[in-house]
Amino acid sequence: MKATSERRPASAKLDQAEREAFRALAARTDGIDVEVYQKFDKDPLEPIVGLGRVDAPIAFFGRDPGREEVRHGEPFIGAGGQLVRRELYRHLHGEDMPDFEAGRALGHEFFWVNTVPYKPLGNRAWSMAVKRRFQPLMQQLLIDNWHGRDIVTLGREAFLWFGLAQEREVRQQLEAFWRRDECFTEYFEIELATEQGAARAFRLYPLPHPSPRNRVWFDRFPALLEARLQQLLG
Repeated sequence: MKATSERRPASAKLDQAEREAFRALAARTDGIDVEVYQKFDKDPLEPIVGLGRVDAPIAFFGRDPGREEVRHGEPFIGAGGQLVRRELYRHLHGEDMPDFEAGRALGHEFFWVNTVPYKPLGNRAWSMAVKRRFQPLMQQLLIDNWHGRDIVTLGREAFLWFGLAQEREVRQQLEAFWRRDECFTEYFEIELATEQGAARAFRLYPLPHPSPRNRVWFDRFPALLEARLQQLLG
């Protein structure tokens, strides 16, 4: 991984060393949905990492890729991701997103990260052991490749991921914040540090997971996201 002081291109991308580090971890990770990767003639060891502009005003942090993410090799491109992109487009342009490609183009203006950059079998959340295995790389990716501080987290798994390398007290604070009535309107401040010692402060703006299966929150998600966008983008 690169040091944080090194200049990055306007649009961050994994370099070869970063890619090989992910591939090495994936090679010893059971539970990658290899059948779906084979169906779309994709390499199951290749990480699906969106990244985006290093100066993007917001990062979106989700759980893990799904079937459509494997098909296109991009995160946040399936049903839940399309919901996020549609609301983003409507907020920025004042009209409905015209088509799929407009949503893909819009994605380049923001920063996209997941807890684990591989599709799990059955779309189940990755185990704590797997999330911990990838956490140092994902955390360093976030710190080294993006200059912003405001992160919209999508779902409980994504929000609580930020406590994996923290002291017990911080993990308890995250859990308590998630249970608050104001969880989806307020933010949580946290500091992350790489294994090399680089540290940065971030602000987490949690939202429910945008999956259509999340029946409790799915219908309310667009309004909740719009309120967050008003907070962060004006």
